[in-house]
Amino acid sequence: MADLGQRSACGQHCGGRAVTTLPAWAGRLPDGRTYNTCPSAGICRHVCYARHGTYLWPTVRAKHQANLIFVLDDPAGWEQAMLAELAAPKFRGRFVRVHDSGDFFSDDYTRSWLRIMRSAPDVTFYAYTKEIHRFRRLVEPDPPENFLWVYSYGGTQDGRIDAATDRVADVFADEQAIAEAGWSSQEASDLLAVLGPRLVGVPSNRIPHFLRRLQGRRFSQWQAEVDAEREARRGTGRVRSITSAPSLRRRDGRRTDTHAA
Repeated sequence: MADLGQRSACGQHCGGRAVTTLPAWAGRLPDGRTYNTCPSAGICRHVCYARHGTYLWPTVRAKHQANLIFVLDDPAGWEQAMLAELAAPKFRGRFVRVHDSGDFFSDDYTRSWLRIMRSAPDVTFYAYTKEIHRFRRLVEPDPPENFLWVYSYGGTQDGRIDAATDRVADVFADEQAIAEAGWSSQEASDLLAVLGPRLVGVPSNRIPHFLRRLQGRRFSQWQAEVDAEREARRGTGRVRSITSAPSLRRRDGRRTDTHAA
């Protein structure tokens, strides 16, 4: 069976939502296969709520991995199982969050979800994603009418986000930081990320060691720092490769290559 867990995605303020879940980021399945369900994860993987707490309980992790195995080993069967479950009357007029952990990790998987959405027009689907390039190619040209999404900062594709036009989410240290930046918090309801103002502020989880790593920064700021450092290292490597190359001239100015006179 597909897994549309009934849980509250937004707390007591708005009632339960149906949620689909995969194991977060990278790992190894019981049969030895490796996976990465968040291929564009950047700094977010260091402070991911889905890699902490109850998500790590053996029974919870096994359930999430079983969901992924179903998707990988029998994608057609998984798609049909999802459609069968969504056909139940209880989902009519409901919201379904696609992934409270994991992301649209491949083109085929994304296309499966688009088919599911179009086949379940009475359900509204929504998602956070860092797969910007994949959505630009596969989703934006012809999105299902019942699909809402928000691009989230903290990934390796942050540079592809256009904050002037895209609906975007950024994680902030706290509610005060969100307000000072002029963004709108989604703390009262997870659905505000797709139904509220376009610039979405998400207050950081209050997990102490996560807060220490965040150091008061926004995800976008932290990712930008990491990207700049990486680019600087690449630049330094290119300079060293040039300056360390053997000289074509001797100290007396004569060429040392075989074509010298």
